[in-house]
Amino acid sequence: MADQLTKLAYRTLQQGKALFGVTHKEMSTRLMRLLAPDGSPSMAPLPEGLLGELRHNMDALHERDWLEAEQGLYPASLLFDAPWLDWASRYPLVWLDLPMTWNRRSQRNVRDLPRDIDPKAYPDYYLQNFHHQTDGYLSDHSAALYDLQVEILFNGTAEPMRRRVLAPLLRGLNAFADRPASQIRVLDVATGTGRTLRQLRGALPKAQLVGLDLSTAYLRQANRWLAELPGELPQLVQGNGESMPFADASLQAVTCVFLLHELPAQARQNVLNECFRLLEPGGVLVLADSIQLADSPQFTPVMDNFRRGFHEPYYRDYIGDDIEARLATAGFEAITAETHFMTRVWSARKRARTA
Repeated sequence: MADQLTKLAYRTLQQGKALFGVTHKEMSTRLMRLLAPDGSPSMAPLPEGLLGELRHNMDALHERDWLEAEQGLYPASLLFDAPWLDWASRYPLVWLDLPMTWNRRSQRNVRDLPRDIDPKAYPDYYLQNFHHQTDGYLSDHSAALYDLQVEILFNGTAEPMRRRVLAPLLRGLNAFADRPASQIRVLDVATGTGRTLRQLRGALPKAQLVGLDLSTAYLRQANRWLAELPGELPQLVQGNGESMPFADASLQAVTCVFLLHELPAQARQNVLNECFRLLEPGGVLVLADSIQLADSPQFTPVMDNFRRGFHEPYYRDYIGDDIEARLATAGFEAITAETHFMTRVWSARKRARTA
C-alpha cells in the first residue's frame, strides 16, 4: 500500500510539473508575440499524432524511473529530490529575464556576456549565450535560474532523464565489485549546478564523487546544492573537459550529461578521448544527451524546433553525428545505446587488463 501511495504521489508530481511547463511556455510565447514579435522564432508545425507519441514516450520514461527506484537501483526519495521552495522564489526572476532573452534573439546577439570575464580562460566556442541564456554560463545569475529553466523546457522530465545514467553506471561498476565502495571514484564531466552529482550520490552513497565544469559560477551553485546533503563534502574542480586535470587511469567511472550537443565536432571527440585516458582498464563511461536523427527520426520536427527556438550552434551537427563511432575511435568497446523520451544514453567500457 505504501509503495502504491508513493507511486501515485510520483505520478501526480510529474503530471503537475508537465502542466506547469506547458502552461509557462504557452503564456510566455503569447506574451512574446504581443510585446516582442521580432524575438519570436519561426517554429515548424508538428505533424498530427506526434504530440501523442511524445506523451507516450514521456509516460514510458516515468514508468522506467519508478521501476528502477522500486528495484532499489536508487532510493525512491530521489524521485522527489528538488529544491521546490528555492525554485518557487526564483520563478519571478525567470519572467523578468525573458525580455532580455527576446532582445538577444531578435538582434541575433549571441555574444552578450559579462564584461568582467577573461575570454582567454575559455575556449571560443564556450563564449556564447547558449539557449539565449543571460550571461551564457558565466554568472551567478545564470546559474541561479538554470535548473528551473531546464525543468520548464523539458516539462519536468529533466531529472528523470538524468537518472537514466544510473542503471548502466551501476552495471559498469560491477567490474570493481571486489573493491570497497569507498574506493570507487566517479567523475561527472560538465557537472554544471551538480544535479547529476546529487543523483549519483543517491545511487552510490559511499563512492568518491568529483564534478568538473568550466564555469566557476555554476560550480558555486553546485557547491550550494551538494552541501545540503548530510555529510557531503563536494569535490568540485574548474576545468575544460578537453584537457582534464586528473591522472591517467585514475577513475573507475565517468558520466557526462547534456554536454556533447553544445560542443563542436572536434571538441566532442577530444572530451571522449580524455574520458578514455582517465578511466582505469575495465572502467565505464556513461553519456546522456539529446536524441539524434538516426535513433529517433520520428521526432525530427521536435529537434528542428529546438534548434530554431534556442541558440544551439552545434546541435545540427550533433544530431547527425555518429557517437558510437567516436567512442570506438577513442578506444572504447562494449558500446551500447538506448533512448528514453528525448534523451539518448550511451554506455562504453575501457578494455580490462588481461591476466
